[in-house]
Amino acid sequence: MTKIDRTPDKTDFEHVTDWVFDLDNTLYPHHVNLFAQIDKNMTAYVAALLQMEREEARKLQKQYYLEHGTTLQGLMIHHGIDPNDFLEKAHAIDYTALTPQPELGEAIKALPGRKFIFTNGSVKHAEMTAEALGILEHFDDIFDIVAADYVPKPAQATYDKFAALKRVETTKAAMFEDLPRNLTVPKALGMQTVLLVPRNLEETVVEWWEKTSGEEDHIDFVTDDLAAFLRKITG
Repeated sequence: MTKIDRTPDKTDFEHVTDWVFDLDNTLYPHHVNLFAQIDKNMTAYVAALLQMEREEARKLQKQYYLEHGTTLQGLMIHHGIDPNDFLEKAHAIDYTALTPQPELGEAIKALPGRKFIFTNGSVKHAEMTAEALGILEHFDDIFDIVAADYVPKPAQATYDKFAALKRVETTKAAMFEDLPRNLTVPKALGMQTVLLVPRNLEETVVEWWEKTSGEEDHIDFVTDDLAAFLRKITG
């Protein structure tokens, strides 16, 4: 049974020794909308590459995202692009929308065990984001799309590679994500799973969960406040 609750019971996480966090819309709230800049850059990249109008390029961009997990994967498969060039241009953004989050930093620091960022973006983007939030120093390592051989979440192989490379015992790990589909494999691997949702949407989210019939059993908790949620685990 999924718990829509930003105050979890400490016992739910007392076995966890490895804490795994997605990056965008997870370590910072959705309303910051940093990803909108990346999204715009990706559309521009597709438009320039294929000499398309913006709207046509955006449709193809989203089609590749839905079919392949990332726009990058679709462009690599269908157009043989240089992934490093794409990542550099997609992540050429202004990070000043992010501000230091000392409470989040303290909450992450207090977690017992190792902490990882696991992202479909690049290490550079993860470092720039976490640095702007003032939380980079609290993470032990970053696993990015390059380390995943450009195969994005939610592919099973990518989680397996992460766990093997970082020596993560998945039955003693927790995964925090903003995309429900990216929590299916972690739950199957025995991780405790937490879905981050936009703030001020709790009633809508609760209503949505109440209308489901068990298909979301891969999500253990839903919260719109990561720092508060983590404090309840360690407090």
